Parts: sequence; C-alpha cells; structure tokens
Amino acid sequence: MQSLYERLGGSDGITKLVDDIVENHLTNPAVKARFLPLKDDQDHFAKTRQHLINFLASGTGGPEVYEGKEMIPAHRGMNISKAEYLDVIDDIMSALNKHNIDEQTQKDVLAIAYSLKDQIIGQ
Repeated sequence: MQSLYERLGGSDGITKLVDDIVENHLTNPAVKARFLPLKDDQDHFAKTRQHLINFLASGTGGPEVYEGKEMIPAHRGMNISKAEYLDVIDDIMSALNKHNIDEQTQKDVLAIAYSLKDQIIGQ
C-alpha cells in the first residue's frame, strides 16, 4: 500500500498542492487578509511556502524535514476563529479536488488537519 506522501504525488505533487492551497488562501475573502501580507516580503513568502511544503511532506511520510515552528508557537497571537479554520480547510479540500486526489486520501489529509485544530484555533 502506498504511503499518504506517495498518494499525494510525492515531492512534486505536494509542491503543486501547496501552491494551489496558498493561492486559494490568497483569494478566499474570509481569510485572505491573513495571507496577503506574506506577499509583501518575497523572502518571507518563499520561506513560508517551503515550510508548508516540508510540513505536509514530512507529515505524510516523505523524506523532507520540517524545520519550522510547532503549531502553537506558529499560530500564537493570531487568535484564529473556528470559522477561519474551517475556511482554510475548505481551501485545502478544494486543492485536493483540483488535483483529483481520491476520496480516501482526502479523508486522510482531513484527519491530519483536524488533529491540529486545537493547536491552531484561538492561539
């Protein structure tokens, strides 16, 4: 059986997926205000993008190493609401659909995302 990393297309697939997720966040009226400032600093944007790629890749069984912050420190002071969190999840699911990711793999990604919600909401 393939790992979740492999089912998401490995390094290339995850990179494309993250790019679409970020684009969805940047255009989602409910959350774009949180993400648009990243584009003002291209170096910071590139580092954040790479952290997201490495986070998803390493968390799904890939060889990439995530060296970013843990979830609570990364989201501390942001006071993310449950509604914003769900909007971000919708953006992730939309990207998975765009890439024709199968239903079980989508459920597996969703399970990971939901396992992190208490470390993100209200921090």
